Amino acid sequence: MPTTTTMASTNSLVLGRVIGDVVDPFSPTVTLRVTYNGGVRVVNSGGLRPSAVAERPHVDVGGDDLRQFYTLVMVDPDAPNPSSPTLKEYLHWLVTDIPGTTDASYGREMMCYESPRPAAGIHRMVVVLFQQMARGTVDVPPLLRHNFCTRSFAVDHGLGSPVAAAFFTCQPEGGTGGRRFFPPLRPPA
Repeated sequence: MPTTTTMASTNSLVLGRVIGDVVDPFSPTVTLRVTYNGGVRVVNSGGLRPSAVAERPHVDVGGDDLRQFYTLVMVDPDAPNPSSPTLKEYLHWLVTDIPGTTDASYGREMMCYESPRPAAGIHRMVVVLFQQMARGTVDVPPLLRHNFCTRSFAVDHGLGSPVAAAFFTCQPEGGTGGRRFFPPLRPPA
C-alpha cells in the first residue's frame, strides 16, 4: 500500500506534468534523495537558481541490496524554453550501474553532469531512476544531449518503468518566473 509521502510525491509529479511529459504513470518503489551544495534538498516543484545547481548533486539511491543496480537520468523537458521546447528532452546527466543503498558517485557516469543554465522561462529539471536487470545493461552513451527521450531510452535498454523520480524548477538567475504585471499606460496630462 502506498504511503502518504509516496502518494504526495506521485501527485506532485502529475501536477508538474513530469508524468505525462517525461514518463508514464508509475508507482515509486525506491527512495531517491537529491541534494545540492551540501544540503539543499530537491523538493518536487521547488525552485533552484543556476548558481545553486552549478555543481553535480549528491544523489542517494535507496533499495535494500548492493547487488541491485540503477540508472539515473536527468533531463530538461523545457529546452530551450518552455514556450518552444524544440530540444526537449535535454540530457543533463546519465549515471548507470549505481548499486542500491549507495549514491550516484558509486555508479558509472555515461554523460557528465551539465549544470542547468536556462536562458528564458521556468524549466523543469527531472531526475528519473530506473532499476536495471543486470550490471552493464546500459553500455553505450547517447550520441547527443538534445532531443533525448527518457521513455525510448528505457525501452531500448530494457529498464521498464521508473522506480523513483524527482524534479525541481530552474530559471535564469535574475528572472522572476511567471508573468510580470505592468500597470496600464496613462495618457499624458
